[in-house]
Formats: sequence, structure tokens, C-alpha cells
Amino acid sequence: MDTTALLALIVFIVPMCFTPGPNNMLCAAHGAQHGFRATLPLTIGMVTGWSILGVLVGLAIAAIESNETIFNALTFVGAGYIAYLGYTIGRAEPKPLDEVDETDRLGFRTGMLLQFVNGKAWIHFLVLMATWGTLFGTGLLSKVAIVALNALAGYPAVLVWAGFGVGLRRVFTSPQNAKRLNIALGLSLIGVAIWIVLPH
Repeated sequence: MDTTALLALIVFIVPMCFTPGPNNMLCAAHGAQHGFRATLPLTIGMVTGWSILGVLVGLAIAAIESNETIFNALTFVGAGYIAYLGYTIGRAEPKPLDEVDETDRLGFRTGMLLQFVNGKAWIHFLVLMATWGTLFGTGLLSKVAIVALNALAGYPAVLVWAGFGVGLRRVFTSPQNAKRLNIALGLSLIGVAIWIVLPH
């Protein structure tokens, strides 16, 4: 194994996982609305879906790279779903954390399914597998190893952002300020969705 390539992989993974994106912004918004503990099922779903997607992309990298139409369609579907989540969060009326209905919370399934329409996740794994896909070998276990390395950085990232959202909610304690926070976080998610569909 090339040690330099491994270090380059880690340098790629950590910023990609911790910078704002659909998962991180959604965790911040959900943490602000529902608290850290209630956000954990969402984060577990995210890392599960993220890992499944990573392995699938690793196994099908050549076919995915050659079919730009499918990739573009997934990008637009994902951006639309993320914008919808942003709209929902932005218009939600703030409630005390102990009064939030269980049905208002996003759970494991939402976190997992979001990854398959998450444009940032697709781009992340396409670059990752095209560049470092053979770092640990060429078989399935090598792809799993790269995805596991991703999860080691990705899961702490969504937890940090969920905690960040909780911290913001504590600062914005009044109903008016909590509403402004919801709007700001919702607009942030919509901004991420717009960024996903813009040409890079």
C-alpha cells in the first residue's frame, strides 16, 4: 500500500465530511429542532446509507462514470429532495424540545434513503473510487475498507453538526429567535441544493 496515497486519501476525506453539505446541514437543523439524542437515529441512517452507497459506487464505478444521464438525473432528484427538506424545516413552528411530537422527527430510514439522492455523496464516492479505488486492492474487501475509513470520519462529522445545531438552539431560546433559526437553517439546506445543481 502506498503511504503517500493513503495520506492524500485522508486529507480528501476529512474536509469533505466536515464541510457543509446535505447531511451536515440537516443534522444541524434537526438537532436545533429536536435535540441531540433525537437526531441519533437520523445520523445512524446516514452513515448506513452512506456506506452502502460507497460500496455500490466502488463496484460500479466504470458503469456510473460512463452514464452521465443517470448521474445528472440523480443529482437533480437529490437537490429537489434536499430543497424540500429545507422548506419543511424553514416553515416549521418552533416548539420546546420536550413538546415535539415523535412524528415530526426524521429517523433512520430518512437518513439512509437520503444518501441515494445526495449529490455530494455521489460526487464524493465517484472521485474517491476513481482516484483511490485500488489503494487496498481490487476486490470487494478493498472497497469496503475505503468506505469504512470514510465512515470513521463521516459519522463524527454529522454528530458534530447535530451538536452545533443544539448549541444554536440554546442561543436562540425565544420563540421568535427559534423561528429565525429554523428559517436560516432551512435556507442553508436550500442553498446546498442549489449548489449541487450548479455547474462546477
